[in-house]
Amino acid sequence: MDTSSIFIPSFLQNAAILTIVLAFAGYLVTFLGTRMMARRADRLSLVNSRLNQFYGPLYVATVAGNIAYRSLLEKQGKTQCHPITDAEMKEWVLWMTTIFMPLNDVREKIIIENAHLIIEEEMPRCLLDFVTHVVGYKAVLAKWADGNYSESRSTIGWPPEFDLYVERSYRALKAEQTRLLRSSVWRLFARVNGRTRHAAD
Repeated sequence: MDTSSIFIPSFLQNAAILTIVLAFAGYLVTFLGTRMMARRADRLSLVNSRLNQFYGPLYVATVAGNIAYRSLLEKQGKTQCHPITDAEMKEWVLWMTTIFMPLNDVREKIIIENAHLIIEEEMPRCLLDFVTHVVGYKAVLAKWADGNYSESRSTIGWPPEFDLYVERSYRALKAEQTRLLRSSVWRLFARVNGRTRHAAD
């Protein structure tokens, strides 16, 4: 009796092995792709949080403050606000209490309440200096409220690196957000994921 007839032909064995290999390769590609997309989604979520809750509002408030400051200087025909003459003091107090300090308060609140979203591992020095600058102005405004105008500015100066840091960080995050969203692989993943969720609903 020819026992070879009871064995699976070699071409069928090869086909079965190939099927197993292809199935495993497909699973591996899917697993790695899903893992990569999950990491990308996590990164995009973090970038969005940093933009929406920290650097975006901080940037807008900073730009608005700079525009207002330049407008005041232009109105007064000066290149810098200090020193402030007695004739300019009334207008300086008005702008400080109604425009500059409210914007400072907004930025201070953002920094204090959302410090966990900063890009760096440690708090940048310019952010700490900004908060102390604002605290110094709170003391000045308290004196103004009591009718004491002997001081016109915070004893803690404006940190010159603050504006540059805010703009640079905001633009870097926007560029990263755009790169993540424009990725063709990410768009495909989001489209498939969106269809899956829609079907589940």
